[in-house]
Amino acid sequence: MHAWQYTTIKDTLENSLALNETATPPDASSLDKDHVLVEVITAGINPVEYKLPEMFMFGKFMVQPPASPGLDFCGRVKAKHATNESLTEGQLVFGALSIATKFPKFGSLGQIIVAPCSQITPLPQGVDPDSAAAVGTAGMTALQALPRDIVKPGSKVFINGGSGGVGCFMVQFAKALGAEVTATCSTANVKLCRSLGADEVIDYRQSDILEALKQKGQVFDLAVDNVGIPTDLYERSDLFLKQGGTFSQVAMQKSVGAMLRRSILPGCLGGGRRTLQTVRVKVNEEDLDQVGRWMAEGLVRSVIDEKFEWKDAPKAYEKLRRGRTAGKIVVHVGHL
Repeated sequence: MHAWQYTTIKDTLENSLALNETATPPDASSLDKDHVLVEVITAGINPVEYKLPEMFMFGKFMVQPPASPGLDFCGRVKAKHATNESLTEGQLVFGALSIATKFPKFGSLGQIIVAPCSQITPLPQGVDPDSAAAVGTAGMTALQALPRDIVKPGSKVFINGGSGGVGCFMVQFAKALGAEVTATCSTANVKLCRSLGADEVIDYRQSDILEALKQKGQVFDLAVDNVGIPTDLYERSDLFLKQGGTFSQVAMQKSVGAMLRRSILPGCLGGGRRTLQTVRVKVNEEDLDQVGRWMAEGLVRSVIDEKFEWKDAPKAYEKLRRGRTAGKIVVHVGHL
């Protein structure tokens, strides 16, 4: 099969990728009933795919070379175990691979991957492969950052970072669940955030986020931080979160000290005064299916910043690394 692979990291992931046109595909005979082979049509890419392999210890011990990057995908079932009755060969599916103890060896920038059945769902009619491939990790992160017991009709949600890969989904999911949404973004993406359903948009280039929130008072049931800036957003969340409100942290903190302060110290010693939850993503069929239904119903759409062709896969990571994307980046791997 054809696959973009790396054996060692030389400076950056994109500088380490090489196209192998005779890569060894995963072995169909080794499949159990809980896994299938998927022939990838479109891959969605994420920052974690270059950040972790570029970490010295991770790259040395947790990647089995040669490996292909890519966690998100849409494709067709190529092979399955004889006892697997939930899927059929040739069926279109979408989903995401997950990072457990190590990175997947066969990532979605290879033509064929091994996918757990619990992490894929059938592609709904009317949803195209590019849109479905963009869901994956970002979609699961966005949905799981919105607790269903909090985000419901009548609730108010603040989303810091409403125009990135996760934020674009999060604004739409919160609206689909019935919430009133306030989101932040740059001037260039205000129109986008409004088109996704945000009731109010704070332009961080024109306004101080904390000051704008302070003026609203303690009105929000949930605040979600997809950005990590302002760095003291959680510590000052009592200015805008209700008593009993929850702060959901998606973006990684810049330092260990910041993480410890947030998770351990009480408010009087510099910590926060509201409940803090850190989002730990678990890709699962139920959540993928929910997003697929919303997309088929027209309640949610994937925002795709740019589509790259197969030969330009390294350039996709170059753009992703530069940041400031509106929505997701996808790479065409195969054909429908």
